[in-house]
Amino acid sequence: MRNLFKTMGLFLAALCGTVLLTAAAKPAPAPAKANWNNVVTRTAADSHLLGNPAAPIKLVEYISYTCPHCAHFEAESDAQLRIGFVATGKGSIEVRSFVRDPVDLTVALLAHCGPPSKFFANHSTFLRHQTTWLAPLANLTEAQRARWSNPDFSARTRAIAGDLGLYTLMEARGYDRPTLERCLADKALAERLAQHTKDAAEKDFVNGTPSFLLGGVPLSGTYTWEALKPQIEARLR
Repeated sequence: MRNLFKTMGLFLAALCGTVLLTAAAKPAPAPAKANWNNVVTRTAADSHLLGNPAAPIKLVEYISYTCPHCAHFEAESDAQLRIGFVATGKGSIEVRSFVRDPVDLTVALLAHCGPPSKFFANHSTFLRHQTTWLAPLANLTEAQRARWSNPDFSARTRAIAGDLGLYTLMEARGYDRPTLERCLADKALAERLAQHTKDAAEKDFVNGTPSFLLGGVPLSGTYTWEALKPQIEARLR
């Protein structure tokens, strides 16, 4: 009987050892694939980067919110860039504001409002609704023009935002009025954006929008998605 128990004990020990070895040998689950279209980084230069920060192919866009060509570029390129460029982890998109006038600046302050994760949806909202909020510019009253020239910075940006319906656009995105007014009063950011615009003109030779850098190189004569697309595709091969 002792020999039987001994034999069973050895069998069970061997069996347990086999189970433990099998468990130990089971491969670990693969790490979840990053959704690079949900990764947004705010840079030290007050721009926003979408995608893999270590992506080997880096696209920089200089955008003015009052620029119709920028709105066309956004509508034509956004889905294709997200699917074929950003989602792969091979490419990232950095959007830099190029402020041309007080309206541009006001919209840029609102696009920057909130955490970095909200920037690209804000950015897209303003460009895709550009014809709507720009329409009142054609019929500004003298009283409105006077408000837009107010020497008080926050009073001026609030007047522009109110007259162009920008509050309404942002409130539809879940922002409340006090938050928006704090963003419109951010004179320090406004001054930095103005300086970044000056730097872009001097260092990256930006004299119109949209303008692009690919891999840090300014793309001369490239102002549309039609012109930019083959240059990106060549680098993805």
